[in-house]
Amino acid sequence: MNRADLQPSLGLFDSTMIVAGSMIGAGIFIVSADMARQVGSVGWLLASWVITGLLTIAAALSYGELAAMMPRAGGQYVYLREAWSPICGFLYGWTLFMVIQTGTVAAVGVGFARYLGILWPRISENAYLIPPIHVTGHYAISLSTAQLIGVSMIALLTWGNARGINYGKLIQNTFTSAKLVALLGVIVVGAVGWSLAGRSNFTNMWQPQGYTPVAPGLTPATAFGLLAALCIAQVGSLFSSDGWNGITFTAGEVKNPRRNVPLSLALGTFIVIALYVGANVAYTAVLPLAKIQHAPSDRVAGAMLEAVFPSAGAAIMAVVIMISAFGCMNGLLLSGARAYFAMARDGLFFRPAAAVNRAHVPGAALMMQGAWAAFLVLARTYDPSTGAFGNLYSNLLDYVVSADLLFYILTIAAVFRLRRLRPEAERPYRAWGYPVVPALYILSAAVILAILFVYRPATTFPGLVIVLIGVPIYFAFRRSSAGKLD
Repeated sequence: MNRADLQPSLGLFDSTMIVAGSMIGAGIFIVSADMARQVGSVGWLLASWVITGLLTIAAALSYGELAAMMPRAGGQYVYLREAWSPICGFLYGWTLFMVIQTGTVAAVGVGFARYLGILWPRISENAYLIPPIHVTGHYAISLSTAQLIGVSMIALLTWGNARGINYGKLIQNTFTSAKLVALLGVIVVGAVGWSLAGRSNFTNMWQPQGYTPVAPGLTPATAFGLLAALCIAQVGSLFSSDGWNGITFTAGEVKNPRRNVPLSLALGTFIVIALYVGANVAYTAVLPLAKIQHAPSDRVAGAMLEAVFPSAGAAIMAVVIMISAFGCMNGLLLSGARAYFAMARDGLFFRPAAAVNRAHVPGAALMMQGAWAAFLVLARTYDPSTGAFGNLYSNLLDYVVSADLLFYILTIAAVFRLRRLRPEAERPYRAWGYPVVPALYILSAAVILAILFVYRPATTFPGLVIVLIGVPIYFAFRRSSAGKLD
């Protein structure tokens, strides 16, 4: 269906760069601070990243079977649709469009602007071109110089991707290669800057200290408290490692997709996870645990570079994160539009998104995605009790972490379900370690999800509400397309 319209232009290197580039944003440079506060020790901080790595690689290896079996545009949306039901696929695609993909693009775009502000102080979230205009008591719209930069980056990259897949992959390959080298450079700096603090960290690496209790009386000093802390810490590390599934959305444009999509999933996730673990070893080699836990604005990587290069560390880190953010935004925008394209072809999204433009890419889907991501940059939250403004996308992303994890569980469970329902289907690649590896992922992710629902209900249950709002939207699309699926 899609191959007649979309041009297979992505090779193995291009596909691997989409996987790696979509994963690496600003999170790896920041989230370790909060994770260290949760688990309270260097040893368990590193263990948290190893757990994330094992989960991510296990998921990618399992997705490879589905990708080789169904190498179509839409990826995870298609897998959920085929294994479970059209509404399950739609609810994933709905959440992807409303929050997961677009919210991440908005967050990375504003993150780009924040670090540009280190080099150019006029760029700030408090430097308003249009001061906040209250829409309701708790929401507002504004345009600061930082928001303008974020929206401009989204517009630029959306325009570039609308010109054709070759433009998108050129940006992706260039910036992903640059940020892989930059992240490797951070690791090298950590090795060179190994300090007395680092030696102390590894002498007492399992001793909890300076932690934030999971709940009153529940701390990582006890076995169950440690389990809970590790599960909650996964929110940061899993979010920083997300985006690897984007290549499955673009499968309709991958050359030899039955081979290259599964292989790029394995290569991309392994490379990134290895660098992520290495970066955290570098942080702990230079900074005492307390400085990791209380790095200014949680900028752990910046604090490490400033410790090694006191006069230039902040500027170096700003450049590294800007490169990382630019490539991450491009990968997310490139891949996400293909999911909405596939949904529209099924009559489950706005009809114009089903078309490709003269450059043989889903131009309308790209524009819709970019417009919504830009709106999320401009939308603000407001707390009347403090008079403080926040970012809507930040709240929404907090809410859907658990929902995103649930969709991952359902997708990997689809490997089991489709082997039973379609035993004769062609499977050029079969999930490595089946059934043990996929089952261990499902079990581990389910434990994390259960802990989040018990100890972080304020951010998990709203995520389910966002997903369930999609139910009436699904039936509205079904009615508008006369209930017929392609």
